Amino acid sequence: MVQLMEEKPVYRLADLQRVTGSRASAYRTLGALRRTGFAEPLKEGHFSLRSSFFQPLYLWQHLTPSLDAFRQARYFGRSYNESDIQAVRRILDGTVTLDYRAYELTGLQKPYLFFLYVDDLNSASDALRENGFWQGRRGRVAILPHTGSFRNDVERLYLDCVAYGGRSTLDAIAIEILRKDDLDPKVRGVFRAEDVLKVRDELATRESGARSG
Repeated sequence: MVQLMEEKPVYRLADLQRVTGSRASAYRTLGALRRTGFAEPLKEGHFSLRSSFFQPLYLWQHLTPSLDAFRQARYFGRSYNESDIQAVRRILDGTVTLDYRAYELTGLQKPYLFFLYVDDLNSASDALRENGFWQGRRGRVAILPHTGSFRNDVERLYLDCVAYGGRSTLDAIAIEILRKDDLDPKVRGVFRAEDVLKVRDELATRESGARSG
């Protein structure tokens, strides 16, 4: 199915039906994709697929913990700006991933969403509400349940970035370029050549600027 699907921003059920052969199979497949975290429902009859869906099948088993965590993510906001991130850093303990952690490691992209792995979603949610946060998808703070292994924090960050897809794909490429020795060759993703070249050029420009500064 992956080989037959064309990568694009928005899909209709009919796109799946052409691949699966029937409307009933398309519905079942979409349900499976939603449960695994690859698919996100949009307006009626439409959905999106994470770009990680198009990664090689050997990588899927390594992406499953990340996708499972993203599926359970809870989003919160209070002022809906950078002050929310600063407040959450004071309120909660946990493991930072995606935007903010990738920026600390690579300096590639200015972070926007603050993703934090926590030990207990309910208690963390209660703590945020007690401090004036509201739950909703507009929030710039996302708390995630600890799932999978965190023994190699760089590799877990890399897999999170690959699994999340979108702009995080560029962070994954940057991590692979800068910290490839921290990654098991078996978990490396496959990326478009133009994205790799873009990241290489950006990193080279930043390094040149840092030296001249």
